Amino acid sequence: MELYRSHREQEGYQTPSVSDLQLLLLENIRPRGPVNEVWPGIYIGNAATARDKSTLFNMRITHIVNAAHGPYHINTGARYYRDMHLDYYGVEADDSADFDLSLFFHPVAKFIRAALSQRGKVLVHCAMGVSRSATLVLAFLMICENLTLVEAINAVRQHRDICPNAGFLSQLRRLERTLAWDRKNKMGAYRL
Repeated sequence: MELYRSHREQEGYQTPSVSDLQLLLLENIRPRGPVNEVWPGIYIGNAATARDKSTLFNMRITHIVNAAHGPYHINTGARYYRDMHLDYYGVEADDSADFDLSLFFHPVAKFIRAALSQRGKVLVHCAMGVSRSATLVLAFLMICENLTLVEAINAVRQHRDICPNAGFLSQLRRLERTLAWDRKNKMGAYRL
């Protein structure tokens, strides 16, 4: 975990621009499989993985976040998994730069944190496991694991290549600034 702290410890760390984040995401791209464990107990995968019940069973997945939920996306849902012991959370999100995925950052982070606290394994997926699902996992790492955006990207990219769209990167930048402001104000309150 200390490996990811280096960026914040650098004096004057500031959230990189969207274009700098895009360049970071394009460095050292390697082929990826349909699903990868990107953090202990957290997997990012594609729609085919989410629909493959035997794979989910063999992976011992206990919780699923579908970042492409709905009839015009990946229409699995709790009914699809009714013969399995899975908790399901659906996010009906479009992979477009103008979709506000940030509305789901905290609820999904809470769902993932609860799953991990029960020693569960969480699959977060969308169609390809690159943009929507990756954005939600990055937000979780920032909210619950106290990582900066760059640290979260580096942690996930050790295991899977991801590429959130520019709108999602902007939303993650806003999240980072909000979390930093909240931490700063909380620290100031403790000094009183």
